[in-house]
Amino acid sequence: MNRLRPFMLLLGLSLIGSLVCAQTPAYRDTARSVDERVADLLGRMTPEEKVAQMRIFHANRGVEGDEAGKMTLSEDVKQRLQHGIAGIKNPGEHLDPVAAATLNNSLQRYIIENNRLGIPALFVTESYNGVDAAGSTVFGRPIASAASFNPDLVHRQWDVVGREARLRGMHMCHSPEADVVRDPRFGRMSEAFGEDTYLTTRMVVAAITGVQGDYAGLGNKTHIGAVAKHFAGYGQVLGGTNFAAIEISERTLIDEIFPPFRAAVQEARTLGIMASHGDLNGVASHANPWLLTEVLREQWGFEGYTVSDANDIGRLHYFMKVAETPEDAARMALEAGMDVDLYADDAYALLPAMLEADSGLMAHIDRAAGHVLRTKFILGLFDDPYIDVAETAAGVRTEAALDLARESDLESIILLKNTAGTLPLSQGDQTVALLGPLVGEDTENAFRAVAGEYTNFITDRGFALTDGASAVPVLNADTDADLDRLESLAGEADVVILFLGGDEYTAKEGFFNGALGDRATIEPVGPQDELISRVKALGKPVVVCLLHRRTLSINVISEQADAILDGWDLSEFRDESLARIVFGEAVPAGKSPVTVPRSIGQLPFHYSGKEINNKKGYLFMENGPLYPFGHGLSYVDFDYGELRLSDSTLVAPDSITVSVEVTNTGTRPAKEVVQLYLKDMIGSVTRPDVELRGFQKILLGAGERRTVTFTITPAMLEFTRLDMERGLEAGVYELRIGTSSADYRSARFRLTVPR
Repeated sequence: MNRLRPFMLLLGLSLIGSLVCAQTPAYRDTARSVDERVADLLGRMTPEEKVAQMRIFHANRGVEGDEAGKMTLSEDVKQRLQHGIAGIKNPGEHLDPVAAATLNNSLQRYIIENNRLGIPALFVTESYNGVDAAGSTVFGRPIASAASFNPDLVHRQWDVVGREARLRGMHMCHSPEADVVRDPRFGRMSEAFGEDTYLTTRMVVAAITGVQGDYAGLGNKTHIGAVAKHFAGYGQVLGGTNFAAIEISERTLIDEIFPPFRAAVQEARTLGIMASHGDLNGVASHANPWLLTEVLREQWGFEGYTVSDANDIGRLHYFMKVAETPEDAARMALEAGMDVDLYADDAYALLPAMLEADSGLMAHIDRAAGHVLRTKFILGLFDDPYIDVAETAAGVRTEAALDLARESDLESIILLKNTAGTLPLSQGDQTVALLGPLVGEDTENAFRAVAGEYTNFITDRGFALTDGASAVPVLNADTDADLDRLESLAGEADVVILFLGGDEYTAKEGFFNGALGDRATIEPVGPQDELISRVKALGKPVVVCLLHRRTLSINVISEQADAILDGWDLSEFRDESLARIVFGEAVPAGKSPVTVPRSIGQLPFHYSGKEINNKKGYLFMENGPLYPFGHGLSYVDFDYGELRLSDSTLVAPDSITVSVEVTNTGTRPAKEVVQLYLKDMIGSVTRPDVELRGFQKILLGAGERRTVTFTITPAMLEFTRLDMERGLEAGVYELRIGTSSADYRSARFRLTVPR
């Protein structure tokens, strides 16, 4: 009898285990694979529940929380949640992080408890300046980050974004932008990483791996998922206007526009991709099976979910006019490979009724819902959907995060011009005027803290650029008295610092209904040119702090200013960072992520345009850019030695190296971005004039010399050839290594491609 007891005990435990397994759905079993859990869950869902996993609505539909995070839901929201939901955009965005986390826990609990299968929701944010929500660390915009030429810095910045977003209960961000943006008329220019394919690619990979915690952070609630956008080519809209057509040759698309997206998928493993508002060579992006399925999934192996830009599936019918009816629009997007409908009530909401007439849609619905559920499993939401609010306050806006924002600024500010060593200013007995429309409320305090007690300040904004209307701002025309006052105040100073450029009203997203954000010209708006001309006539040193969200043709500013610091759109420590560089506490280390044109008439105008584009200039205007891509001065000079190649012939698939000695000839430590460019001397098709193919940011002490080495691989020389196949062509290539795309040392090598 005693011998039977262990056996009976084991049998009993086995029976209990079998009973538990029978009662626990496979999708709840953490020991199973994600694919197994998704398949099990899909098999249990009704069509209405599946379609619910293909829709996202905005929290402004009626998700509200008070200062303590206590939740109130509108009846509209409750109706939308009865079958579950893919996600909700921006819940708690106006609350502090603790209140937002409290609200989002309550919201998630309500969603889980009020849909039949207990499916959690994704809460989605944006991340242009850090997490787009109250109480988050405010970083510079992506275009400013690109100026750092420091992917490691960008990775660390987006790591903070991922952590802060998750701590307030968010799970995905509709960022970063992988668009290559080359038209400064486009109001959304600052949301992207500039004009260059390679620089954008490295920054996008750094951002996605940062915000996603190198992927390993997913599932343990430390980070969120990224949604790279806008696939594809949205930065190339005709006329630089939101929602316009996109015309890009297939060769340019493959060689210059696709690489950042391909790297987002294959290298950074982004969890999401957002489609473009526009069409692509006549085919609406939201109904483009070649783009969304053949390229994205079959060629690149993307396994995440695709999401529409706001309301764009419905717009296939009433805006793009490629669908006869709303139902046709929904069908076209679904069959093309679009998984999630953002915001619309006139698109995927129609699918359950459409299924009654066309059961063949179910396979596409299963695919789309499955991609969303997969993401939720990867993020650990089925197993642990709530945030530990006790950790939120201590993890958001930490001293380390704020210091990182400062570091990012100092690495991103570009010294465009510095006549006769105007900068840095001495910290002595002097009067400095801080004037102009971009002066902020705390500008003087920040400059005073850096300059010390012996520097006096005169501060006056003078005039606003616009009336501040968020939809369609109107330029301020009543500035005569302000100009007179600013001129008078400048006359009282020893040095004048003008804060010029543009703001959030002069470059912004032009939303679909009513709003405008693009411009037909790219000169500084208002009387800014007149202001600097009048101040310069006083005979005082004039320093310009240029702050803006689009490239500006600053011809007058460039001519009149003795020194120009280009900050683009910096962090919450903008003024402190500018002051530290102005007074020499820090050395400028940024490089221009764009080509600065002299006139809008030069567009399209980027450094890597085809060589034949440079044959002719324009009457009555100096040829070439005002400032070239990669340009950025320092408070020291860097000497570049001759290039040394390991071999004059590169035999594919091997590689060669090129080295150069760089010396800091100044008297203080400083950072330099050593840039590598390649030029195909002869190709079967007309090639870009030159292309960035590598860069290294190095810190050199006073008088220090360092050898910088780049490896040249055949992959760096591939392009889409005459036969439309991507590959190599034997021939001579030129290497250029220098401090900008226009200031470099060069050498040549020959590529041999064995048959």
